[in-house]
Amino acid sequence: MASETRGAGKVVWETIVLLVVAVVLALVVKTFFLQAFYIPSGSMEPGLTINDRILVQKPSYWLGGEPQRGDVVVFDDPGGWLSETEDVGPEGMVPSLLAKIGLYPTGGHLVKRVIGVAGDTIVCCDAEGRLSVNGVPLEEGDFIAPQQECDGPMADCRGWETTVPEGNLFVMGDNRGESADSSFHLCRPRDTECDPSDAFVPVDLVVGKVFALVWPLGHAKFLHRPDAFEAVPDAG
Repeated sequence: MASETRGAGKVVWETIVLLVVAVVLALVVKTFFLQAFYIPSGSMEPGLTINDRILVQKPSYWLGGEPQRGDVVVFDDPGGWLSETEDVGPEGMVPSLLAKIGLYPTGGHLVKRVIGVAGDTIVCCDAEGRLSVNGVPLEEGDFIAPQQECDGPMADCRGWETTVPEGNLFVMGDNRGESADSSFHLCRPRDTECDPSDAFVPVDLVVGKVFALVWPLGHAKFLHRPDAFEAVPDAG
């Protein structure tokens, strides 16, 4: 009887140890390698839709690596970008605990595509309604939602231009008419209280690069940088 009690106690103890090890490994993975997020809005349609589950990998931006034009990135709110709907995290005790160790998608972040990096000049738009980066028009029809007038409507299709400051990114949603992104936060000529820096995302707020859509399974895929950005030269 005593041996059976000791055997049962050993099983319980081993189970506890295994759970602790699993949690620690999950925390390590979340901190340094992978993290799950979900898409809270339609700003990245058609490629990523509401409630899609995505995986973000972090090593790409280690050791001096930085986001590149065309990358889809997850980043912390630079200040006032998130709506109440987008700022909602997992609800319930179990989802909240799992989110803390990276096993459940978290909220409170934004997902956008990098259009320009430090020094780049973005111009909207040419005669065909295309954005230009460092003088090269972007052919984005393969991955953005169809546009009626131009590919930068949130800042006015009649024309705008901006240069990305050092240490920052200019990001946009693929659903250009429904994305409160960098173009949306640009200062207009008559905006007397606008802070020009509000339109940009500091690189150090980037959590990582989205590399896979994992749920729903019928929509699962790996994400790749579009060819449209390959011809863009470095600034200067």
